[in-house]
Amino acid sequence: MSGTVSPSAASSTVDSGIPVGANPFSRWAVLALVLIGSALFLALLWMIGTGTGFGSTNDGQAHADGRGLNGYAAMTRYLERRGHPVIRARNGGQLEKEGLLILTPPAGADGKDIEKIVAGHRYLGPTLVILPKWAAFPTNRQQKDAEPGWVNVAGVRPVEWRGFLDDVTVVQGQVDANGQPARWLGFGRGGTLPSRKHLQSGKGERLMPLVWEQDGRLLAGFIDDGGSYARLGQESPGRMRSEVDDEDLYPLVVIFEPDLVDNWGMADRRTAALLDAIVDAAEVEPGSPITFDLTFNGFGRAQNLLTLAFTPPFLAATLCLLLAGLVLGWRAFLRFGPPLAAERAIAFGKRALVANSAGLVRRSGRLHLIGGPYADRTRDRLVHALALPRSLPPEQADAAIDRALVSRKGDVEPFSAIAARLKHARKPHDLVKAARDLHALERMLTR
Repeated sequence: MSGTVSPSAASSTVDSGIPVGANPFSRWAVLALVLIGSALFLALLWMIGTGTGFGSTNDGQAHADGRGLNGYAAMTRYLERRGHPVIRARNGGQLEKEGLLILTPPAGADGKDIEKIVAGHRYLGPTLVILPKWAAFPTNRQQKDAEPGWVNVAGVRPVEWRGFLDDVTVVQGQVDANGQPARWLGFGRGGTLPSRKHLQSGKGERLMPLVWEQDGRLLAGFIDDGGSYARLGQESPGRMRSEVDDEDLYPLVVIFEPDLVDNWGMADRRTAALLDAIVDAAEVEPGSPITFDLTFNGFGRAQNLLTLAFTPPFLAATLCLLLAGLVLGWRAFLRFGPPLAAERAIAFGKRALVANSAGLVRRSGRLHLIGGPYADRTRDRLVHALALPRSLPPEQADAAIDRALVSRKGDVEPFSAIAARLKHARKPHDLVKAARDLHALERMLTR
């Protein structure tokens, strides 16, 4: 079937909806969409630049974000609670900052790379190298109470970093023949290690003991290579303080037994106090930054333009750019709505041309100069309208126009008098009045 719709019904349908040409979104809705979209876009750029949110670093390995027994997440949080800004470095540029640098390379790391980083940082701040020990494996599904990042330790892994401290030997052995827990001593303190089976220690002529096992095995010490040991302040078995003191070379501390500072060992309060003593002995000032390296643990990334945009000093330029974009967005929000058709600077038509010419003359301050040309142009039009000879001189033409005016209406002001008044006018009011009188005379003669 077919039918027709009445005009009244059609109009009511249109009136019930959105008016034609109206914007379907309010300005506040558009502002919310723009702000949310911009914030999400900036967050995405920041995540790409910093690597945040792309995979967890809690992978069960021995590094600053590891939460297993062999990790150092507890050490990291403890140092943060002690007032030290902790930086988790993922590129070589972050390793060149002043302050304490803590390296936790895995057993398979390249010793030459470690030596390069340590040598480059010795004049920027102290360096702490923690050796790996445990062969750790992630927990399985059968372990229901296990949390993400937890591991199972299954023996020790040999450490051989050729090119780094080649004169130092890492010794891995049993804790004690009778199965008693290992007891550490140092800085006037003492405590027990969590493992009853395996103990890792170091040997070397340049090692200056800081922490040792009760049987004399060295668990942590300074490398005696001319670095400053002014804060050491303790006696150690078998060695005396180095007499060589280079104020420009910061100390290098090596911890051979990681259970002194890893999550397993940090469960003991005495170990936390030992960490404070080691950090203080390494000449770390209170509140100074501490950098944990993550590049050796597989979380390094190369710097790019996007990464640099969110790191000082380029962060200032990024913030200025964002502020400029915010100002532009605010200006666009204030003029929200359909754009209006802009008027032409010079409009079309004779009236616009006359208005523009008049404005130019008025701004130039030469309004009195147009009186003479206007009178001459009026004379030419009247000569043509009255069919007078065009070759007449101005004086004779004015006299002829006056006679024609007297013949039609003799009680009016002559043309020659009005033209003379117009030429001699200097004030705008006098000029306009004479021009109007001349225009009225012209209409009278040309009707």
